[in-house]
Amino acid sequence: MNRFFSKTCHRLIPYVPGEQPEIGQFIKLNTNENPYPPAPGVAEVLSTVAPALLRLYPDPTAKDLRTAIAAHYGVQQNEVFVGNGSDEVLAFVFQAFFGSEDAIAFPDITYSFYPVYANLYNIPYTTVPLTNAWAVDLSVYPKPLKGIVLANPNAPTGLTLSPEVIEEALKKRPDTLFVVDEAYVDFGGASVIPLVHSYSNLLVVKTMSKSRAFAGMRVGYAVGQSDLLEGIIRVKDSFNSYPLDIIAQKAATASFQDTPYFEQRRQQVIETRERFVQSLNEIGLSVLPSKANFVFVSKPGFDGTAILSYLRENGVLVRHFQKPRLAPWVRVTIGTDSQMSEVVDLLKKWV
Repeated sequence: MNRFFSKTCHRLIPYVPGEQPEIGQFIKLNTNENPYPPAPGVAEVLSTVAPALLRLYPDPTAKDLRTAIAAHYGVQQNEVFVGNGSDEVLAFVFQAFFGSEDAIAFPDITYSFYPVYANLYNIPYTTVPLTNAWAVDLSVYPKPLKGIVLANPNAPTGLTLSPEVIEEALKKRPDTLFVVDEAYVDFGGASVIPLVHSYSNLLVVKTMSKSRAFAGMRVGYAVGQSDLLEGIIRVKDSFNSYPLDIIAQKAATASFQDTPYFEQRRQQVIETRERFVQSLNEIGLSVLPSKANFVFVSKPGFDGTAILSYLRENGVLVRHFQKPRLAPWVRVTIGTDSQMSEVVDLLKKWV
């Protein structure tokens, strides 16, 4: 390593994203992207934005977009914060609320950016094992904790906690900030955004990358009480006062203004997932009950790399994780019906 690296930089183990091959080279089911395009209004925005606008800085508060998001969820505009993808929003959250004197916790198997951020910002953390059934059990989390970070549905398992379970934890631990990452909730889970007005210790982080097909444009947001969001704004304005560009703001606003299209597309993904799971069960593969746009799949007695390698050799990319408990499993993103039928046919031959 370079001799000028800081101590923090030396010890970092960065997040590793899924492979991004050339377009058309594979059926790409390894990074949980949406198989369908964004809402039609997004294309209209992209074709009509005047290039002269690019000489101007964007609205630093993204007022129009926050207004559209607030209307969609029935909250106030000042209860919405937006940033460059939920990863940036999460980075701001970790900096705004947790420090080296605090203790936080998250599941041992979850989105692998959480420990990366904790290490980057020198935040002590504890990982709490999932149950034997792969579930998050909030009753076993240690006390005291400044924060608990939850992906709900969890990744890469796809399992979800009900709002009732999370609300009970919010009541029992009023001095713990619950950061609920709902990147995949639109594919069958239930959001806890309706609880925001009742609990000052709840912050919900969401992304447009999955259910709204915005992975290439990087738009994420957080919903929480306004005085809580003030902490994120302080960090953002100390780092980059203009995080979301003009085109992204306009395109994202157009997406939130087309609810029927959003509902149609997310329902398509849900229905395709359920058919895919049924087909995998019929050929003897194990599948966890997912509420996300991916499923976690294994074949008893086999390492997940066997499935990974076989599918790659036949033009399909899926994701495998190296942790011991995850070794038998692969994560498969839900694509179109025809793509998933092709995967089923391949796996039938492999089985």
